[in-house]
Amino acid sequence: MIDPFSAKPDSRLAAPTLLASALAAILLTIGPAGAEDTVRQVLPGGPPPVAPQQLTKEKAPDESEIQRFCSNIADAARDRRYALQAQELKELQAGIDQRMKALEDKRAEYEQWLKRREVFLARAEDGVVKIYAGMKPDAAAERLAMVNVDLAAAILMKLDSRKAGVILNEMDQKAAAALTGIMASAARRVDPS
Repeated sequence: MIDPFSAKPDSRLAAPTLLASALAAILLTIGPAGAEDTVRQVLPGGPPPVAPQQLTKEKAPDESEIQRFCSNIADAARDRRYALQAQELKELQAGIDQRMKALEDKRAEYEQWLKRREVFLARAEDGVVKIYAGMKPDAAAERLAMVNVDLAAAILMKLDSRKAGVILNEMDQKAAAALTGIMASAARRVDPS
């Protein structure tokens, strides 16, 4: 550039112009961006750099190749499907076995409960029941309070409901409540659990 007052080139303005032209010349000699002369960084211990490769377009497979491939893997696919179904059947069988065991345990529990109920009711024989049926309610209440609670409840269950109610009325409240609880659970037809 020329200074308009001195008609001489200005050295301060010429330096940036020279620098820009030098940079442009260097860039032209290097080539366009993305050329094959780019530098790749390789980490220590890493795999060596791989040279870039040209991608080639593969030919699309024709129908016969597809059918051959499908027929080649058909047996393996069928075997795998059978193996998966067999595994699922084994899991289902294990679940059924577990449920059957739980059902068998519950059945054994019910049978035991039924036997206990039958033993409980058998304790109160008809002769003993007739004796308590003929007693006065206050005397029967006093005697039943001293007897084993299971036996007392069994006797009261075999008595006429009106007579049993009068005897329970004559008993202590706590003893009557305990006997009533035992009688109610013994008379229950369905297991509460």
